[in-house]
Amino acid sequence: MTFLVPPRTSPLLDPTFRPLWAARRAAEAAARGSGAAHPVAIAVEQPGGSVEIVESAVIADRREGAPASRRLVERLVKTMLWSRGGSTVWVDGPASLVAELRSHYRGTPEGRFDAATLGAEVYGRPFEVVAAPRSAFPASRDLPSTLGGHLDGCRIGFDLGASDRKAAAVVDGRVVFSEEIAWDPVHHPDPQWHVDQINDSLHRAAAHLPRVDAIGGSSAGIYVDSRVRVASLFRAVPRDVFRTRVAGIFDELRAAWGGIPFVVLNDGEVTALAGAMLAGVGGLLGIALGSSEAAGYVRPDGRLTSWLDELAFAPIDVAPEAPLDEWSGDRGCGAQYLSQQAVARLLPMAGFEVDPGLSLPERLVQLQSRMAAGDPRAVRVYATIGSYLGHAILWYRELYDVRHLLLLGRVTSGPGGEAIQAAAVETLRAEDPAFAEGLRFHHVSERDKRHGQAVAAASLPALAREASRATVLAPPARDVRAAGRD
Repeated sequence: MTFLVPPRTSPLLDPTFRPLWAARRAAEAAARGSGAAHPVAIAVEQPGGSVEIVESAVIADRREGAPASRRLVERLVKTMLWSRGGSTVWVDGPASLVAELRSHYRGTPEGRFDAATLGAEVYGRPFEVVAAPRSAFPASRDLPSTLGGHLDGCRIGFDLGASDRKAAAVVDGRVVFSEEIAWDPVHHPDPQWHVDQINDSLHRAAAHLPRVDAIGGSSAGIYVDSRVRVASLFRAVPRDVFRTRVAGIFDELRAAWGGIPFVVLNDGEVTALAGAMLAGVGGLLGIALGSSEAAGYVRPDGRLTSWLDELAFAPIDVAPEAPLDEWSGDRGCGAQYLSQQAVARLLPMAGFEVDPGLSLPERLVQLQSRMAAGDPRAVRVYATIGSYLGHAILWYRELYDVRHLLLLGRVTSGPGGEAIQAAAVETLRAEDPAFAEGLRFHHVSERDKRHGQAVAAASLPALAREASRATVLAPPARDVRAAGRD
């Protein structure tokens, strides 16, 4: 018994796809119907932050399907970890489940990746699996963020991407200047180069403001209290230099700008905030299909959370031969299904000949050109991605109150994006008509996306009380150096 449930709507080019959401439901039904179910409670604790608790069940030991049901709990735990963030997993369940989880995080490459990243790298403490009765778990808590939605004053908003950096000057929520500059951060090992480039964009925006009250930014990666924990933009920086200089790079910039409010968040979070502000809604999950999968969530009350929302690492497919994620080494993770990586994987499956020397963006351009020409093979690629998206949403809703969905990213541009949404809606209607009926899809224009992202990023920091706020004029353009450096 493996619980590999074929979906009602299989992705056109991937008939072996087996959605995680369907497998988990089948396993829990089998456990409860076996007469030998063992209840399970899982909590994922973020140090000083949220605690997410989920109830489940596994088939009792030595019964048919027991190992597979325990494996699906591990898939649930992984999703909780990369959705909520946390370094401690609390387990109330059979000893066999606790032992398998500990063995997974200590003894498998993909488990060690999760434990090392979410332990020391992100939260600065050892990752651990704690066996305890449900009554001993920390209380469930969801701590809303106070960041975002602050539009008063003269602000700078910036966004750091892999191929360009953007900056905007914003006065009381109105964009008075915006600029996009190409850059190539991933190949520069000197952190000073990064500091100078970012600071250059800040100064260019500040030139259009009478003063600078606050600065907010978004960037790919994981950030805790505006400190860099994991970020591909700095992948060329030696690890020891990353720890001593890059981790606090935005503290360094804040000091250079007189200590004014200065906040940086993951770009997925800021994108979701921008979409929610533009649409005037909450309960919004933003998913960007770019070079990888980025995500962010805005609560129904319109506030951000303290969650990670790194859904690129969250699994959605439990097929034994699901594609491998090159970074984590795990199978079935979202980045392989909802990004340019999915495009590259599906092109040959659709019958396209692909030059192996082409980059991911170039392969996407090839697909877009064939879509524009009406090639039915291109339609099948986009429809497959759309079906993946529908099944991913059905899994994500286990942890998110999803009422609105914002689609972004280069993969969703043009007629291909329309095909993705159509296939996703078809999948949702086939699998859960009531849920599909209540879910609203949102899109933003390129102009609104640029300006909305700038306003959302600029709105992250709250200003100090007027009586004590120190208004800061833009400091003179110069190199920003770490304390004690030349």
